[in-house]
Amino acid sequence: MTIPIALTIAGSDSSGGAGIQADLKTFAALGVYGASVITALTAQNTVGVSAIHQIPADFVTAQIDAVFGDLDVKAVKIGMVAQLAAIDAIAAALARWSPQPIVLDPVMVASSGDRLLATDAVDALRAKLIPRASLITPNLPEAAALLDEPVAVSEAAIESQGRRLLALGCAAVLIKGGHGQGLESIDYLVRGSGTIALAAPRLATGNTHGTGCSLSSAIAAGLAKGEDMEDAVRHAKTWVSAAIAAADRISVGHGHGPIHHFHRFY
Repeated sequence: MTIPIALTIAGSDSSGGAGIQADLKTFAALGVYGASVITALTAQNTVGVSAIHQIPADFVTAQIDAVFGDLDVKAVKIGMVAQLAAIDAIAAALARWSPQPIVLDPVMVASSGDRLLATDAVDALRAKLIPRASLITPNLPEAAALLDEPVAVSEAAIESQGRRLLALGCAAVLIKGGHGQGLESIDYLVRGSGTIALAAPRLATGNTHGTGCSLSSAIAAGLAKGEDMEDAVRHAKTWVSAAIAAADRISVGHGHGPIHHFHRFY
């Protein structure tokens, strides 16, 4: 049996709800074999992040080369990159191995509010990783931060920010509406050919830890299986919405608990 392989390049979450752990759970739940490159170790739980240990850039390079030197990777998801040196290492490795497609989740702040991306690394993220991405998946605050603008509050403003993010060189932008208001959570898929609004009911739960990581890795899983971009995004959003809806079935931690990655199985 040949199984599609996806690679996640991201930080580790010691509580298992976000980052590398959420990505690997997502890949497994969606029938994709997951490989991983760890950029940072975090000491965190459902309440917050208490410490971050950066992985040396040369070791990030060694992990990437080990994976691509052996495995037939069909899609790459990039999450928390944390520091400038890691971005440089990842960009150089992507230029060397030329994997496609690449889903970039510009993780800047944790659900708890803790900053996960150094300020001096933001420009490098814009210049070195976004132009290589098939899709970037910022939430509303991240989209605004990448553009040095206020958070968009109208559909027109969100689409306008999506267009300006496209101009940074990526092929598509998915601006996530989870931080918005209203009865529906609306994500906007912005491409050169137009914009598609993807709506789902806004669910009342505090257990949303790792939602963004899981959505981007679910999209990467779909792409690894050969789905086109729109189908991969639609299927990933449906799967994440179900995982959020089922989150209260499991009780993990005392803060923002994780979504239920394996809601289809138990």
